[in-house]
Formats: sequence, structure tokens, C-alpha cells
Amino acid sequence: MSGMEPEAQEFLKRIVQTVSVGILFMLLHMTFGLYLNWGFFQGTPRLGNIIYYIVFLASLSGLIYFYYRLWKGKL
Repeated sequence: MSGMEPEAQEFLKRIVQTVSVGILFMLLHMTFGLYLNWGFFQGTPRLGNIIYYIVFLASLSGLIYFYYRLWKGKL
């Protein structure tokens, strides 16, 4: 058993989950958007660009929903 209070332990757990999921979200979209050039238009939008932005918006809304569900409860 750790010597931490349960409220402090739960708060730190929420912080770690928030940071971890946020970094994972940013790394995935940085990889696909910047490194694979799916986030940039080259003249006209291609199918890969459209799919990337649809997935980006869907995952962003999922991330916001996850954060809402994580932080809505009482500490």
C-alpha cells in the first residue's frame, strides 16, 4: 500500500491519464498529418486529406468526450 491519501492518488491518476492520452493523440496525428503529408493540400484536396481530417475530427471529439467523462466526477 502506498502512503498517499485516496483522493490525492485518484487526482494524480486522472492527471497521468489526461497527459498520456493527449500525448498519444498528438503523436498519432503528428505522424500521419505532418510526416506522411496527409495534413497538407497539394493544389486540391485529395482523398487521403479528406479521410485524414474526418478521422482527426472524430478522434478529437472522442478525446474531448474522454476528458469530459474523466473529469466530470467528484474528486
